[in-house]
Amino acid sequence: MGRWTQYDEDEYRLPDGFERIGYDADVGKFYFRDNNDGSVWEGEEGAEFSEMTKISNGASASHSSDDEDEDDIDIESGRRGDGYQAVASDPTMARSHPRLPYNAGAYRTLFPFFIIIGTILLLAWKFIIQPSFSHTHGIQCPSFSDVNDGSMHNSSAYIVQPGDTCYEIAKSHHCDWALFAVLNDGVKCERLMPGTSLCLPTEPTDNVTHVYALH
Repeated sequence: MGRWTQYDEDEYRLPDGFERIGYDADVGKFYFRDNNDGSVWEGEEGAEFSEMTKISNGASASHSSDDEDEDDIDIESGRRGDGYQAVASDPTMARSHPRLPYNAGAYRTLFPFFIIIGTILLLAWKFIIQPSFSHTHGIQCPSFSDVNDGSMHNSSAYIVQPGDTCYEIAKSHHCDWALFAVLNDGVKCERLMPGTSLCLPTEPTDNVTHVYALH
């Protein structure tokens, strides 16, 4: 391995006015610029110092320093005179445009939380919201007759309030319990929800035990 000397630097090895401006890792070539006329040159593949080939004519001597600054920006951005643009796989480009890391673990951590929330919403709809709609909309309370004397009676809807029970509702409306069960067949008193509609007689029926028939 040879010993390094100052004569291995660009200012001693390159022609007067030339400077190294970049390296294309895809083709393994160095690029140089002649500051005398602004032309761009490329070296041979795999060689740090070699015979150079002109690939772009430089600007005329009358160009202003602002134009030269724009050329510097194009060169530094990785664009060659023939239109080549360095891709992101170039290490120098990757450092200037870092990608944000994709954190898949965060989504996996939140996924069970979303499952729990969805399950709670489904249960709320099935046992609270849906029964309330089904019992409060379109309910028609039937009329009924007393089997003993043949008298006809009507019933009307009652909306269950928070804290209500079937027994308390029947008692407060003077409704015979047997009639309450007939008028509200299918209602589950142990799971009575606020907003549910029940049918109750429009006049007291708890003073005498009778047998009733719906119509």
